Amino acid sequence: MEKVYMTPEGFKSLEDELKNLKFVERPAVVNAISSARALGDLSENAEYHYAKEKQGFIEGRIRELESKLSRAEVIDIRRLGGTGVKFGTTVTVFDESANDEITYKIVGVDEADVKKRLLSIEAPLAKALIGKDVGDDIKLVTPSGKKEYEILKVEYV
Repeated sequence: MEKVYMTPEGFKSLEDELKNLKFVERPAVVNAISSARALGDLSENAEYHYAKEKQGFIEGRIRELESKLSRAEVIDIRRLGGTGVKFGTTVTVFDESANDEITYKIVGVDEADVKKRLLSIEAPLAKALIGKDVGDDIKLVTPSGKKEYEILKVEYV
């Protein structure tokens, strides 16, 4: 089975979502289905069909989360040593084409959020940064053209 790498925060977030789905959303949709059934003819009952569709989504998401959590490899970067870029590190780079400093944290796929500067381990930039150290230059071809970065800081926080 393929491991799913995530930070402790990412693991907790998925656990919280799973608990919410199992103990809040699932019972609510079961009640909605029961209420819709009481209205009569199911073939033309929009509430019933909506609730059944929502139930399918919830059950699918529960299975997906349970699978990911069972395969989770939680990496707490604060317990690792070193100086280079690894999964979980916070990296400050200088984007030479934008003439700007940007800080990213390299996280699991499910945790990624570009707006929060959480960069997926599967992202091309993250892949290029892994194994590099402060002062290293990264050259990357993106859909918008070539990008060049210099690693300014690597933090294990």
